[in-house]
Amino acid sequence: MSSPTSIPPRPGSPEAKQRQRQRDAQQAAEHKGQKQAQKQGQKQGKKQGQQQTPQFKKRGAHDQRSKSPLTNPWLIAGVLGVVVAVVGVVSILSATESPVDRGEFAETRVVTSTGEALPLLPQEGADPAVGRIAPVVSGQNFEGFTVDIDHSAPTLVVFVAHWCPVCQAEVPDLVTWNRGAQVPAGVRVVGVATATDDRRENYPPSEWLVREGFPWAVLADSEETDAAAAYGVSGYPFFAFVDADGTVLWRTSGRVPAAELTERIEASLAG
Repeated sequence: MSSPTSIPPRPGSPEAKQRQRQRDAQQAAEHKGQKQAQKQGQKQGKKQGQQQTPQFKKRGAHDQRSKSPLTNPWLIAGVLGVVVAVVGVVSILSATESPVDRGEFAETRVVTSTGEALPLLPQEGADPAVGRIAPVVSGQNFEGFTVDIDHSAPTLVVFVAHWCPVCQAEVPDLVTWNRGAQVPAGVRVVGVATATDDRRENYPPSEWLVREGFPWAVLADSEETDAAAAYGVSGYPFFAFVDADGTVLWRTSGRVPAAELTERIEASLAG
């Protein structure tokens, strides 16, 4: 059962006028409330806008600073990469240089000879090389500087091997011979480090001869001992004395006292 419907008052009656005044007052109150709500919303919007503006500017300033070349991590990484690449190229170019170009030590060197090789020195009997012309031997020292055994002056060629006990005893005597001014005037002395073997004792020969104070130029023989083969070396130490025109005057192998060296050289030159 539905609720009964009320009967509206008669128009123009006091009751009708009273209801109209109530409706007008209610509408005015509602309109006023809407305006106040609208103003309040505008104020809040302005406040929100004022708060957002400095935050945006602050973020913008931070972004500008982050674009600085000194703080950009990607730019720094790129620069470091270029530096590493350049260092690598320089390193690769340096590693491709030969020991001679860079002045590095090498215990053996390439040796060439011009002329006929001398025969081996026999253990006894006459030396078949005496009177023959010795070959010109060209090579380098341990540092890569040229050393020639030529016919420019009377020359005593001394072949030594680092592992040879007799050579190890002979070299200090030769140093003393030079210090005592017993080497005949005008005679050139050249050492040859031969038969070099890194598996044997007293290696390397470069350090051994520097340690002993060997005073003359040293030719580093090849791995194939080409210099020794050119002079017919048959043992160590080995001595060959050659005149200024390249003629072989005498050869000998083994320990030779300093006084005997002086005597034999002077006799050959006088002879």
